Amino acid sequence: MEENKGDVQVSELNGNVKEGSKPNNNRKPNNSRTNNRNNQNKDSKPNNKANNQNRAKGGGRGRRRQSTPVDENLKKFVGINQEGHKQRLNPHFKLDLNSKDKIRITPLGGLGEIGGNITVFETQKEAILVDVGMSFPDEDMHGVDILVPDFSYIREIKDKIKAVIITHAHEDHIGAMPYLYKEMQFPIYGSPLPLAMIGNKFDEHHIKEHRKFFNPIEKRKIYDIGEDFKVEWMHMTHSIIDSSSLAITTDAGTVIHTGDFKIDHTPIDGYTADLHRLAYYGDKGVLCLLSDSTNSYNPLPTPSELSVAPALDRVFSKAEGRVILSTFSSNIHRVQQAIQYGIKYGRKICVIGRSMERNIEIAMQYDYVKLPKNAFVEPDQIAHMNDKDVLIVTTGSQGEPSSALFRMSIGEHRHVKIKPTDLIVLSSRAIPGNEGSISGMLNHLQRAGAKISHDKDIHVSGHASIEEQKLMLRLTNPKFFLPVHGEYNHVMRHKETAVMCGVPERNIYIMNDGDSIEVAPKYMRKVKTVKSGKTYIDNQNNHKIDDDIVLDRQKLASDGIVMLIAEVDGQHAKMLSKPKVTTFGLVADKQDKAFAKEMEEVLEHFLLHIKDGLLENGRALENDLRQVVRKHIYRKMKKYPLIVPHVFVQ
Repeated sequence: MEENKGDVQVSELNGNVKEGSKPNNNRKPNNSRTNNRNNQNKDSKPNNKANNQNRAKGGGRGRRRQSTPVDENLKKFVGINQEGHKQRLNPHFKLDLNSKDKIRITPLGGLGEIGGNITVFETQKEAILVDVGMSFPDEDMHGVDILVPDFSYIREIKDKIKAVIITHAHEDHIGAMPYLYKEMQFPIYGSPLPLAMIGNKFDEHHIKEHRKFFNPIEKRKIYDIGEDFKVEWMHMTHSIIDSSSLAITTDAGTVIHTGDFKIDHTPIDGYTADLHRLAYYGDKGVLCLLSDSTNSYNPLPTPSELSVAPALDRVFSKAEGRVILSTFSSNIHRVQQAIQYGIKYGRKICVIGRSMERNIEIAMQYDYVKLPKNAFVEPDQIAHMNDKDVLIVTTGSQGEPSSALFRMSIGEHRHVKIKPTDLIVLSSRAIPGNEGSISGMLNHLQRAGAKISHDKDIHVSGHASIEEQKLMLRLTNPKFFLPVHGEYNHVMRHKETAVMCGVPERNIYIMNDGDSIEVAPKYMRKVKTVKSGKTYIDNQNNHKIDDDIVLDRQKLASDGIVMLIAEVDGQHAKMLSKPKVTTFGLVADKQDKAFAKEMEEVLEHFLLHIKDGLLENGRALENDLRQVVRKHIYRKMKKYPLIVPHVFVQ
C-alpha cells in the first residue's frame, strides 16, 4: 500500500495521473522511482490527449489536493493589523482635520544656497524667527566679506515677533545676529554654546548689553513663546556640539525643524541624537517637517565623527616634524581628537587663529570638552621647541586670504614659517566655490617645501545622507514636507527621497527664499512672496555696502570705465576744445588716442542732433550723453563699461 501511495503522489506532482492505472505490487522497493519513470515514458504518447483534458478539468481520477481551511479568526487579525498600520503610518488620522488654524512658514535665506539660514514662523497674531545666519560672497562681489539676509520683512512684522530661536552655533545659523540686533532686539532662546558664541559676536560689535536677551534652554522641556508657540529643543548630532532639532507646536499642529543634522550613533561625547523624542512626536502626529537637504545625494550613511580617529592616529604616528592641522574652528570634537592624539605622541599644542582660539576657549570654559591646560603653548614659544614636539591647530582650511594658514603659506605669519619637514593636514571638505582658493594655498605651501596629508579618512560630513534622511522622515511621519538648507538640486533630490518614504508628492513644496507657505491640517499652499535677498557687509568696519557700490565694482571689474570731460559752447552747441577721454580696463594704452578721437566724433554727432533746451539741464544732458556713448561702445566692443561724463556748458 505504501508503494501505491507513492505512485499516486509522484503522478500528481508530475501532473500525469493515468486513467485506469493499477498498482504494481511486484516492484522492488529500491527501484520504485525508476519503474514509475519508465511506466510514465512508456505510456506518455497514447495518453497526451487524456492528460491535457485532465489538466483542463483540474486533475484526473487520482486523489485531488485538499485546500487548507481558512481560520477566520486569524484572517480577522490580519485585517486588524493592516488597519493598525494605516492608522500608524497615515498622519491624517492623527491631525485635527476640523481645525481652522494655520501657520505660515517663510524662509528669508538658506534656499538656493548653502548658508544664510533664517526662517519666519507666523500665526495670525505672533511670529518667531528660527536662526539668523550669514553666507559667503561670490568671487565677483568685490570687497564684500560676508552676506547677511535682507531684514525688510522682519521690519514689517517686528511687532509680532516674540523671540529668535537658535538651533546651533554654526556661522550660517548665527553669523548675522549682531547685524539684526543693532537694529531690532527680541528675546533669544537657545542652548548654552550657541548663546555663548552669539555673546562673543555681540562683544566684538560693541553691543554686549544685548546679552540681556539671552534665555538658555533645557532640552526636552517645552517652552511657551508668546501665546501661540510651544517650542521644544531635541538634542541632535552634527559637526558642532550642542546642536538641536525643534518641535514647534501651534494650534494648527506640530512642525518639526531638524536644523542641520546627521545620525551619529557613536558621537565623541556619547550624546546621541534624541530619536526617541522625534518618534514621540511622529506618533502623536506631525503637521509638517522641515529637514536638512545638504547631503541629499549621498547614498551611504554619513560616518561617525569617531571614524576620523584611526586616520589621525596614522598621521601623528608617522609625522617627523611639526604637524599643522587646519579644520573648521566650530568643529570642536574634531579639534579635541586632534589635540588628544597630539598629546598621545608627546606634542605641545599651539592654537593659532582668532576664531579657533575663541571656540576652544568657550568649549573648555563651559565644560563641553576637558583638555589639560599645561598641554598648550603660545605661538612665540614654538620657535624654541623641537619640531617633533609641536602640533599647530589653526584656521584657514578654506584658503581664506586673511586666515592664519594662508598667511603661513605666503610667508607673512609673524610666528610660523613653513619648513620642508612640516606636515599640513586639512581636516575638512571644500565648501562649493572655495576650491580655487584652497588649491592656490596648497600650491604656496608645497612651494615652501611642506608635505600635504592626502588621507581621505581625515574628515567626515556633518550632514545627513539619504538613509538618515529616510530615518528622519519615517520617525516623524509628517503629513507635509518642506525640504530646506541647500541648493535647488539638493532639495529636489530630498523631495524624491520623501516620496519614497510615503509622503505624497502633492504634500511636498519646493520653496524659494521669500515664499510664504501656509500650512493647515487640510492643506498646504503658497499665499504670497515677501522681499528677500542679501545685504553686503565689509568686515573691516562691520558696515553695510550699498547694492549700487557692489554693482559698480562688478562693472569696473568686467567692463572697465570711461571718463569723458568736455567743454561746450551753450549758444552754438559746439565743443570749445577737444574732449578729455580716460579709460581703464577697456582699451589698451596704445589705443587711447584712437579711442579718444572716436569719442570726439560721437560727442560732435551728439551735439549736432541735440534736443532743444537740453544744454540748460546739466543732469539730463549727461544722462543722454551716457546713453549715446554706452550704445556706441556696445556696438563696437560688446561691453558695458561704467561711463562717467562731465559736460561744462559755457
